[in-house]
Amino acid sequence: MNFRLPAKNFLLFASCLLLLASCESNDDALEKSDDAFAHYLSLSLEERQSSEHAVEALQTPDDLEVTLFASEPMVVNPTNLTVDARGRVWVCESYNYDVPESEQKESGGKISILEDTDGDGLADKKTIFYQGDDVHLALGIAVLGSRVFVSRSPNLLVFTDENGDDMPESKDTIFTGMGGPGDHSAHSVVFGPDGKYYFNYGNAGIRVLQKDGSPIKDRSGYVINSHGQPFHGGMVFRFDEGGENLEVLGHNFRNNYEVDIDAFGTLWQSDNDDDGNKGVRINYVMEYGNFGYRDELTGAFWSRPRVGMHDSIPIRHWHQNDPGVVPNMLYTGAGSPAGILAYEGDLLPERFQNHLIHADAGPNVVRAYITEKDGAGYKASIQPILHSDHDQWFRPVDVSIAPDGSLFVADWYDPIVGGGAAGDREKGRIYRVAPKGHKYEPTNTNMTLSMAMERIGSANQSERFDAWHMVHDQLTEAESSLTEIFTNESDATSRVRALWLLAKTPESTKYIRQGLVDANPDIRVAALRMARQSDMDIIEVLRGMSNESSPEVLREMAIALRYEKGAEKAAIWSDLASKYEGDRWYLEALGIGANGEWDLCFDAWLSQVGASWNEGTNRDIVWRSRTEAALPLLADLIEDRSTSQSDRLRYFRAFDFFGPEKNSHLIKLLDTDHTQRQDIILLALQQIDAENITVGAGITQALNEVLSKDKPSWEAVDLIKKYQQKDKVDWLLSWSADAANPDIGLEAMGVLTDPAGFDAFNAIEKRIYDEPDAAVQMIQSMRSSHNGESMALLKKVVLDANLEMAVRRAAVEVLGSSWGGENHLLETVASSEFPTELKPLAGSILFSVYRQSIRDEAEKYLERPASGAQKDLPPLRVLVATVGSAEKGANVFSTYCATCHKYGSEGVDFGPALTEISNKMDREGLFRSIIYPGEGVSFGYETIELTLKDGSKVVGLLANETQTEVQLKLVGNIIQTFAMSDIASKTVLPQSLMTDLTPV
Repeated sequence: MNFRLPAKNFLLFASCLLLLASCESNDDALEKSDDAFAHYLSLSLEERQSSEHAVEALQTPDDLEVTLFASEPMVVNPTNLTVDARGRVWVCESYNYDVPESEQKESGGKISILEDTDGDGLADKKTIFYQGDDVHLALGIAVLGSRVFVSRSPNLLVFTDENGDDMPESKDTIFTGMGGPGDHSAHSVVFGPDGKYYFNYGNAGIRVLQKDGSPIKDRSGYVINSHGQPFHGGMVFRFDEGGENLEVLGHNFRNNYEVDIDAFGTLWQSDNDDDGNKGVRINYVMEYGNFGYRDELTGAFWSRPRVGMHDSIPIRHWHQNDPGVVPNMLYTGAGSPAGILAYEGDLLPERFQNHLIHADAGPNVVRAYITEKDGAGYKASIQPILHSDHDQWFRPVDVSIAPDGSLFVADWYDPIVGGGAAGDREKGRIYRVAPKGHKYEPTNTNMTLSMAMERIGSANQSERFDAWHMVHDQLTEAESSLTEIFTNESDATSRVRALWLLAKTPESTKYIRQGLVDANPDIRVAALRMARQSDMDIIEVLRGMSNESSPEVLREMAIALRYEKGAEKAAIWSDLASKYEGDRWYLEALGIGANGEWDLCFDAWLSQVGASWNEGTNRDIVWRSRTEAALPLLADLIEDRSTSQSDRLRYFRAFDFFGPEKNSHLIKLLDTDHTQRQDIILLALQQIDAENITVGAGITQALNEVLSKDKPSWEAVDLIKKYQQKDKVDWLLSWSADAANPDIGLEAMGVLTDPAGFDAFNAIEKRIYDEPDAAVQMIQSMRSSHNGESMALLKKVVLDANLEMAVRRAAVEVLGSSWGGENHLLETVASSEFPTELKPLAGSILFSVYRQSIRDEAEKYLERPASGAQKDLPPLRVLVATVGSAEKGANVFSTYCATCHKYGSEGVDFGPALTEISNKMDREGLFRSIIYPGEGVSFGYETIELTLKDGSKVVGLLANETQTEVQLKLVGNIIQTFAMSDIASKTVLPQSLMTDLTPV
């Protein structure tokens, strides 16, 4: 494919890339001077990217070393790995990632086994366990006994190899329906200390179905899908061995790549933010929690304005200010977070033991997260383990622990990180990290019962699974030894793993009760989890723990109430709520526990605290509650003169989580006698559910008090639309013509041109014709409207010779500012009435659009603009080696890129932000993204085409979608809202909205 562009642009784009690639890594704890890499840096680019020199570019702590275990051609594009009980490495190979079918040398994907048979630390044997289209883009693998679980959306597959010949006798589907193959889909299965299975999927997973296609209901009785009833986005699941009893343990994640579970039954995972927001997070997955990617009730995206939203985008991104959202443990900035594990081995240095290890492909790093308790939750700090400053192709995507405790790392090795694109199709590496000099040796898998007793605490999942099942199958013989471990050993991890198995014996209740009174609160937490999975009476268990004071145990007690019912639950919940002292983790656990019984729980608490409900941290209980009884108290808190403005905002936000029953309390606030009267009235009007009230004199008076024609604002426009104040059409017309407030003008025009609302086209047309001084700005405000009536009016303006040329020119520009408008502009150009004076402008627009069909058709009516000298674009390797200038790059960014992208504080927030783009791509990857923009469109930036029922089409990026409306982000960062009832169809187009470098 040869692209042509003016030769002068070669160095300009290279300069822009130098600017984009200039940001610093945030993982500098392993930084060494360039002198340490002198030999590596002296090599040619081809030599540096060869496996022979792969390790030379990597940095580890001084007490660790990294060695290469396998590389191309033995392994290509590994997406996930695991190490089996024999020490062999199993890999999902996605060698056809981003390879067109016509160019594939062999179809599908592979599940491969890599083995070191001669003990030199390098894999020398490869066995293809399975190959096929149904494992192409597999993103998860787990070897558990004779079964191999492979996660490849839409399916969770299980292969069975009973005779151990590394050839599966059977293949079955456990679950299906989980979206399609891709980075945001289903990920690895992990085996829990409770004998259950866990996995997750990202927000492309959509649903989980039985293998016959029938829906599955969660334990709560809800169908498992992400349509907001009640679940959203990515989820974490638990199920029994045969696939039974699937339940959702956490939801509302974006791209949670993998989950892991530690010996105590605590779940951990990472989650990727929308590109450019520096909000990558590490989560302790509090069971049954909502983790805040989308609005809990409406499903609105984080960018949708809401009362009290946080100034910090990473915090706002995850709705952290909303009642009902679990806190985030750690933010790691920008990145491409991938595989994660809880390291419970003893080979790596002590500072890494019993902490998390995580692969983040974006910033080329494997990190440890050193966790510590933080009230009822956790906080963490970062310790890099493996990093590369000098080879940006190092893309660690997964980590796994071998039976000896050493760490294996899968390296995708590519200039690009996912998103459907790849710059390399032939490379891939597997590394091993261990203390210096530690020799890697195979494990003896022939276990006796006593050996199995030791290995139930293995750091390696496959070995731990085998040991767990051997002990479980011989519990009668093993019970005394397990009891000895639990009662006499000092290591809490060994003790709790023994207790999980003792909880499977006929005397399970006895052992769980011992755990519930153990001196170690972590053991008590695990014992509560065991009690919930047993037949024990949870109410009776919790009653016996009334004197508990440990924050993490109190948290777990609250969560244990989730599925309980009745007055006894309410009494225990009230006691637990009385122990709340401001810990957000604990507050959310209380919310999880009250689920389904909020009325009873809140009434019991109010009876207990009496008049002190309005004091100190008790206010938070009111804010978090989901019962109608909390509404008058929220109103009282709002009017309380001691309430700070920030608290007042969050109390107003709490009203969003109620239905029409909130209206009477908000309407009463309109009569407030308060120094903050106008602020309170404005917020109350915003929070009232206008669809379920009649706009009476009180609301009209309140609107007149807070609205003024001389004070345009987005809040004012919103209230006029919300309450259908059609007597204020003149205000909206004036605001749409106000050049001093163009953003508000866009909002105002969007209301005026809504056919289902104001439908004020006659008034708009009259103002354009009667007031030529205002006409240009009004037409520019029509960039926010793309329905058929708006297009027809703009076309009329263009062809009307009685209007000033500046007005007609503005109409041409607005028609050409959108995908749908391009078609209308082309139709207008075809008219014999199209003015000759505007043909150069129309040509500059139509010959620079993305669609070749538009450019070809335009040639029938317009002459192509003259362009500079053309020449073939050089090969990527030449462009990559081109020296650029950051100063010139900044100019290029301002001229070409800033209309759709942000870099730092400059530019428009339309496409992905570019500030941290070098954390996800090296120079070659950046060039590919500019030259071939449709090669890999980031998830969430797909081109969406809406066909409206009036026949018009609108194209943009999905900004927000709820059950009642769709919002598209149009070029220029214009947000336009469409009611579901007006949409005939919604289509994801295969191309990017970013124009390629084909010459005009």
